[in-house]
Amino acid sequence: MPTLRPDTRKLLLIGSVLFGTGALAALLLFTTFGGVVRRQGPHTNAGWLALMLAMICLPTGSLSLLLGLTKSIGDLFRK
Repeated sequence: MPTLRPDTRKLLLIGSVLFGTGALAALLLFTTFGGVVRRQGPHTNAGWLALMLAMICLPTGSLSLLLGLTKSIGDLFRK
């Protein structure tokens, strides 16, 4: 079984942490921080912060995870 290179491990770790943080922020936005109204946005200041955090972390984390997964597939075929 081939092992992953250190940079691939870092990409997978950072991508999963970012994606998990964004998912947790989105979950808290809809459950704890009052939800979102279509025209006015979140109801509370914490809801706005969770929305901004989710909007930053979800795309960045998903792209980092995608890059890490493709690098891990490349590592499997290397050597």
